[in-house]
Amino acid sequence: MSQSQTTTNHDEIRKWAEERQGRPAVVRTKGEGGILRIDFGEPEEAFEPIDWDEFFRIFDDNDLAFLYQAKTSDGKASRFNKFVERDRKG
Repeated sequence: MSQSQTTTNHDEIRKWAEERQGRPAVVRTKGEGGILRIDFGEPEEAFEPIDWDEFFRIFDDNDLAFLYQAKTSDGKASRFNKFVERDRKG
């Protein structure tokens, strides 16, 4: 069974994404910032590429955490990821 982890560590997030050839991206909305994404493979049309500095500014401004899976149940590198609200308890 595969396990998910959550982090707010910028270096950990960037390392995870780059190990999977992921690039920071955003889907622009009417408000400030946008919806963060990690883009893999061929660029998605709706995704606007951004640099890591802008990515983490939006990430921190919105108090997000990165939920991710390191490996699939069969031991391969997983691309599963999701942005969630930070746990206010810790």
